[in-house]
Amino acid sequence: MQLLSTLFLSSGDLIADRRYAWAQDCEAKGDLAGAAELLEQALELTPGYASAWFALGELREKLGDTTAAAVAYRRAREADPEDRHGALLNLMRLGAVAPSGMPPVYVQTLFDHYAPEFDRSLVEGLSYSAPQVLLAALEAAKPGGRFASVLDLGCGTGLAGSAFRNRADTLIGVDLSPRMVEQARRKEIYDRLEVGDVLEFLAAERQAGNRYALVLAADVFAYFPHIAPIARAVAAVLTPGGFFAFTVETREGESGVELGEGLRFAHGEGHVRAALESAGLNLVGLDSASTRTEKGFPVPGLVAVAENK
Repeated sequence: MQLLSTLFLSSGDLIADRRYAWAQDCEAKGDLAGAAELLEQALELTPGYASAWFALGELREKLGDTTAAAVAYRRAREADPEDRHGALLNLMRLGAVAPSGMPPVYVQTLFDHYAPEFDRSLVEGLSYSAPQVLLAALEAAKPGGRFASVLDLGCGTGLAGSAFRNRADTLIGVDLSPRMVEQARRKEIYDRLEVGDVLEFLAAERQAGNRYALVLAADVFAYFPHIAPIARAVAAVLTPGGFFAFTVETREGESGVELGEGLRFAHGEGHVRAALESAGLNLVGLDSASTRTEKGFPVPGLVAVAENK
């Protein structure tokens, strides 16, 4: 059974916070109704308690009341406009609001939280293999290829950077999470690391005249509903003949975009093809490739390699 969200924002009221803690204990013991009642008591004391509203939304879902869950998630967003819990994503998943991008502060908070244990939990716990999948795809597109300049989008702790370091004369990484970049910096594999939004970084690189022979995006599009805007921004910083290689999660028979139960976007093959075409990039390879497991089963995915015409 999944426990209440691990992100906790104090209400500032000791009694309300204690009721939240008791609710966690009740849920751990399987008493979902009792946990929900305790959260409602906490919210009577502090109506702007974002963590309690979010947790109540989760519990109401588990109790089968999605309408009440959506109300709670909306109240969580109102209480925390930065949406550090990701209430908007749950509203999208429930169909209560139209699909849109993930709140940047939510993504940053998520990865800042997991940064210290990220490599171990991803590689050992989820059999993560996106860097190796990308290496194999690039080898097929450009056997034995070496790249003068490589840009690692959403570089995280540097798992993809480590895999491509020997193929790059210069390796640059960018990630939204300061703590993930801090972990990557400790590996001493990048020539330059930046903290920032991917699209904003690409726009700045274009303005500065910086160009790349290879741009990587390993497991990045799980956090973006649309590939096309990034593909167009990447095309603007690729050298002639440069490559854009990335992985996505997918769903069989799906041509569009879907937000799954794990709050990760899956992109259909048609969506990937259309995004690269809109960017003026030539699709070199698009193959099935799972890069991680979930509950012990491989997650369906695609690996794409495109070339700048």
